[in-house]
Amino acid sequence: MPPVRRTDLEGDPVLVAPWLLNKVLVRGGRAGRIVEVEAYRGAEDAASHAYRGPTPRNAVMFGPPGHLYVYFTYGMHWCANLVCARAGVARAVLLRGGEVVAGHELARQRRCGGEDSRRGDGPRVVRDRDLARGPARLTVAMGINARHNGADVTRPGSLVRVYAGTPVPDSLVRAGPRVGVSGAGAAAPWRLRIDGEPSVSAFRPGVPRRRQSPA
Repeated sequence: MPPVRRTDLEGDPVLVAPWLLNKVLVRGGRAGRIVEVEAYRGAEDAASHAYRGPTPRNAVMFGPPGHLYVYFTYGMHWCANLVCARAGVARAVLLRGGEVVAGHELARQRRCGGEDSRRGDGPRVVRDRDLARGPARLTVAMGINARHNGADVTRPGSLVRVYAGTPVPDSLVRAGPRVGVSGAGAAAPWRLRIDGEPSVSAFRPGVPRRRQSPA
């Protein structure tokens, strides 16, 4: 499989997102076929980390394209995005779910060594379909964390690479609201997934945060 090019990843994330389906993410002896993604449009998108402008945390989102934006969420999970806009413009595609296609045992060791590794009195058994099903599981299975923030997936020798896969027919691409997004942008159909893929994560609607009453 040929690697993706930087020019392949540059553009409107709503268009880049479905193009990324079936591409293969490679990291440290593991490979995962991307089956679910979400688009985020930066300053135009209230759900984007870059909506209010650049910060030390979101700096990678402001381009150039082809770099990995990795962030920590809920105090426990890493999530990975592919930046897809020119320098100075913040746009990215969240990698929401994948099917591990190589390095299953290594991915399973990663998943079974974390805090969700036990169920009841014995070790948790993680099915192949669940190894990278969801954005946090994907980064755990693939071994992606803070040190990969800013990695150039188009550069030979990079710790994380993305390779071309078989294009997905339009008839198999499903679009719908993004997971966990509420308020402005909640209804935007910017979650793209391959129809019938068992490694697509479950949908969860966003819940608006309630303001606490003053003490």
